[in-house]
Amino acid sequence: MQATAYTYDPESRSGQVLLDDGTPVPFDAAAFDAGGLRLLRPGQRVRIEVEGSKDTLRITLVTLQTL
Repeated sequence: MQATAYTYDPESRSGQVLLDDGTPVPFDAAAFDAGGLRLLRPGQRVRIEVEGSKDTLRITLVTLQTL
């Protein structure tokens, strides 16, 4: 699934992404660390992996979108 980085706090390594429909979804340090990233800037296109359904969506991985 693709999304756009919305917020990122380098101290906690957590933040939010916006899904393509504009829904903000938070991610925690575990999801950020799983992607091997060092930094994330608002507006960057990312690939995410999720668990759960729309009401209980949880991001398990955040990484940069590559072609």
